Amino acid sequence: MTLEHGHTQVEVEARIRTGGGRGYLRDTVYGAIDGAVTTFAIVAGVAGAGLAPGIIIALGVANVLADGFSMAAANYSGTKAELDDMQRLKLIEGRHIDEEPTGERRELREILRLKGLSGDVLEAATDQVAASRASAIQMMLVDEYGRPPVDPHPMRAALATFVAFLLAGLIPLLPFLFGMAEAFRLSIILTGAVFFSIGAAKSVWSLSPWWRSGGETLAIGGTAAAIAYFVGTLFNV
Repeated sequence: MTLEHGHTQVEVEARIRTGGGRGYLRDTVYGAIDGAVTTFAIVAGVAGAGLAPGIIIALGVANVLADGFSMAAANYSGTKAELDDMQRLKLIEGRHIDEEPTGERRELREILRLKGLSGDVLEAATDQVAASRASAIQMMLVDEYGRPPVDPHPMRAALATFVAFLLAGLIPLLPFLFGMAEAFRLSIILTGAVFFSIGAAKSVWSLSPWWRSGGETLAIGGTAAAIAYFVGTLFNV
């Protein structure tokens, strides 16, 4: 079996020093699924109501741009709030180090004790970490407050959400944009393929097999689309 990464001294130092970061898997998957679901929900609802393809295109494009931007803005604001909270906690811990160094050392010692250190090694490690203000604050953020070790990037998170929403959200509209025959049927097939592909790709970062992850995402998206189509049929006059 091929290992996921190397373990030479150079590889270990480079990997640990740079860190894995927050990552944008959640932002991308969230944006892609929501883009496909909401756009196809509009397609299904309008088609169910028996309205013209031009209305489907107009509403679908408006949804992709407006809702995609709205999701990106919301993700930016949420990630920015997370970043601001981390900066606030850093200031709090810095003040505690200045005003109550003995208590802060006690906290560091307890964190290291829970990591398995004891005796003289525990005391030496505590002194070593406490000697570095930045290291002590970082350890407090991670182990006392449960914050990630790397600061999040609000703009990158927002862009990941918007791009994923835009790409996945346009696919249900393609048959209508190109004026294809049986456009709604083709939209169903394409959207189903998008749902399944997102789930299958997501399995790379999970323990579920690709077919199960793909089927789960397809079921979620298909349910939302079926509800929208049913509601649309109620207004078919």
